[in-house]
Amino acid sequence: MRERRDIRNGFRNDPIPHDVLLRVLEAAHTAPSVGHSQPWDFVVIRSAETRRSMHELAQRQREAYAKSLPKGRAKQFKQLKIEAILDTPVNIVVTADSTRGGRHTLGRHTQPQMAPYSSALAVENLWLAARAEGLGVGWVSFFDEREMVRALGLPEHLEVVAYLCVGYVDEFPAEPELMQAGWSQRRPLSWVVHEETYGRRALPGAEPHDLLQETVSGIRPLDAKALGEAWERQKRMTKPAGALGMLEIISAQLSGLSRKCPPPIPEPASVAIFAGDHGVHAQGVTAWPQEVTGQMVANFLGGGAVCNAFANQVGAEVCVIDVGVASDLPATPGLLPRKVRPGTADFTTGPALSREEVHAAIDVGIETARDLVSAGNKALLTGEMGIANTTASAALITVYTGADPAEVTGRGTGINDEMHARKVDVVRRALELHQPDAADPVGVLAAVGGLEHAALVGFILGGASLRTPVVLDGVSAGAAALVARAVAPESLAACIAGHRSAEPGHVAALNKLGLRPLVDLDLRLGEGTGALLALPLVQSAARAMHEVATFDSAGVSEK
Repeated sequence: MRERRDIRNGFRNDPIPHDVLLRVLEAAHTAPSVGHSQPWDFVVIRSAETRRSMHELAQRQREAYAKSLPKGRAKQFKQLKIEAILDTPVNIVVTADSTRGGRHTLGRHTQPQMAPYSSALAVENLWLAARAEGLGVGWVSFFDEREMVRALGLPEHLEVVAYLCVGYVDEFPAEPELMQAGWSQRRPLSWVVHEETYGRRALPGAEPHDLLQETVSGIRPLDAKALGEAWERQKRMTKPAGALGMLEIISAQLSGLSRKCPPPIPEPASVAIFAGDHGVHAQGVTAWPQEVTGQMVANFLGGGAVCNAFANQVGAEVCVIDVGVASDLPATPGLLPRKVRPGTADFTTGPALSREEVHAAIDVGIETARDLVSAGNKALLTGEMGIANTTASAALITVYTGADPAEVTGRGTGINDEMHARKVDVVRRALELHQPDAADPVGVLAAVGGLEHAALVGFILGGASLRTPVVLDGVSAGAAALVARAVAPESLAACIAGHRSAEPGHVAALNKLGLRPLVDLDLRLGEGTGALLALPLVQSAARAMHEVATFDSAGVSEK
């Protein structure tokens, strides 16, 4: 089981003896099935003509998929071999017949999808038996199912569960090929085992562990050895010392974070936009109606926002997470439904959130970071959406900088003087009411934070624990970084300030954090736009470490 691999490379032309193939198919046929329905059929394909036809179908779907990818992912995908239809002597199509057994098949009364699930068990048996026989198997999913059914002349009522390429191989790789290519990473078992209820994580024999505590315990400082190697390499590169300014600091930081010199180029990358609403909206701190939050989420998902344009330009993926939008959002491709509650309470009359809700939102951020890094992303970018969230940001920044609310409360979406004065007063009254303790970051978020702020805190901590660079966006990200530092000071080692917002609170936050922004264009949009613009600079810092020659290798004289 541990040595089974999805194989795409290294197949041999050796024929598969009939008795070997029969044993493999017998193993598949002995698989368990719901209600003993045995819904599978196996179509064995040897014909070169049929395999060429299937290869052409797969190629068309590969090209369509490549066009759908962000540039960073598409570049990586181009290097992958995704099928071995023509390289293997035998292809096997595994189908599911949901009509088999008649209308009253045991186990399908409330679970009609049990037919393809049962056939998937047959696929697993087939795969393990093939591995025991020294056969490699590659699962091809780049097909339009109905197109394949027609091309193979299959009955229309069948579902295609798997198209498998089977043949002898030179070797079985030690790791899955997609892991070797950097496309994805294996998730640890401890991330996916829950005791009694979802979210109560515990391996058998171990005590349940808190996700936040587990994450914080995994955050470590930058690696001193890699840092030293990076600075030494900078001295030997064919340029005057310090000529790349901030980029030299970034490249050293990336080396220390990855424990490698030169560091991995942070590509592909994903911007996570956490969306939530705010009860303080009722205090008239913005001219925009609250429903704009949900409308903008739809805009992100439809590809029509500024963040989408910038992400397309720099080749990043846009990931949208509903952590607390007040309205109910329809299920849409690209939307992660992680709503903790529909918006915060008005923090001028009571706490914005309970401590339990803060922990839940932080967990959303941590798990989002884990998901994106496991999916192969090498850089995480912060984004957010929430009408009135700059009011909560100003309150958080006031707590952690000690500044007066008037100094850090900005105009957000462009409010007039009267509304700005009201906004400053709202922040001041909330802080007087709650008297938040900066030493209790969860309590601070509960008092005056937002659900997207708490999720951003988790996102930063999650990225730091996975030693993945986190490019910060604007004022909300700055506020979240202040809280994250209060939770785990070493988390700042993973953070790169993408830009300096026009919001005065962001300037105060960056100064307190000691972070120097890469871009300063008077942006105040949010959505991850400033972080997206900074991404090519971060990638260029790493690429220079890989591709710029040293004085000795280039034969260039030093001064």
